[in-house]
Amino acid sequence: MFNGAATLRRLLSQPGVVRLIGAHNALGAKMAERANFDGVWSSSFEISASYAVPDASIITQSQHLAVARSMCCAVEVPVIVDCDTGYGDGFQFAHAVRRFEEAGVAGVCIEDKTFPKLNSFAPGKQELASIDAFVEKLRAGKRAQRTRDFVIIARVEALIAGGDIHEALTRARAYADSGADAVLVHSKSATIDELAIIAKSWDRPTPLVSIPTSYYQTTVEELEMLGIKMVIYANQGLRCALRAMERAYAEIMRSGSTASIEDQLWPMKAVFELQGLTDVEPIAANAISARGGQ
Repeated sequence: MFNGAATLRRLLSQPGVVRLIGAHNALGAKMAERANFDGVWSSSFEISASYAVPDASIITQSQHLAVARSMCCAVEVPVIVDCDTGYGDGFQFAHAVRRFEEAGVAGVCIEDKTFPKLNSFAPGKQELASIDAFVEKLRAGKRAQRTRDFVIIARVEALIAGGDIHEALTRARAYADSGADAVLVHSKSATIDELAIIAKSWDRPTPLVSIPTSYYQTTVEELEMLGIKMVIYANQGLRCALRAMERAYAEIMRSGSTASIEDQLWPMKAVFELQGLTDVEPIAANAISARGGQ
């Protein structure tokens, strides 16, 4: 039986960058696996967008859990869940850790903003939790996990909230010292400069994680040279799908048929394969044979 947490631990311990890509359902997770990503980021932003609501703590823990469980059933790569601020205080986060671990999730990530959170790239003021409060939440989560392999990632939002590099480093070190299994330092800068300073100053064995949404021109090789261990492409799947849908729908409305875009569409057979229908066909044939061809 596939063990996502053990697989993720192994990936973190061996050479090379661990690469994840965001998804908001099991089909997206299957596409990530098909593309040979090391794992899936169950993206709060993507899930919120799929419901056409803001990424602002509107989607519940139960909804996140249902999506994560469906992903874990569909793929044999680690699934890491973006748990926003942990759904409340330490009690709520501890409960979430137990539920996600039971579902087969490899790890979770929580950010050090106050509840309700606002997406890091959305306009508006970003409020940070105190270091002490967030450390207590992390420790509650670590106490709640039942296996040693389960991974808890602490996400530092100081740079997003307008803080400086010193504050980001202070928070990152505090979270690493409190038991976080990895630290994600988030930035919306168009260059890698902020993260590079932090990475070069990093003096803990805890691996660093990057989400290069805004500094997208930075390559995975450049991030690896800085000492980044995990890279998460957190929202590109949803965004490219929306662009493709926009173009296809506009062309159908313009031309009055799908003839001009048929070569851009996935064949139905390929969709059936993702759904597992190729595995069902022999079973159906055997069932018919057992009934005497009726």
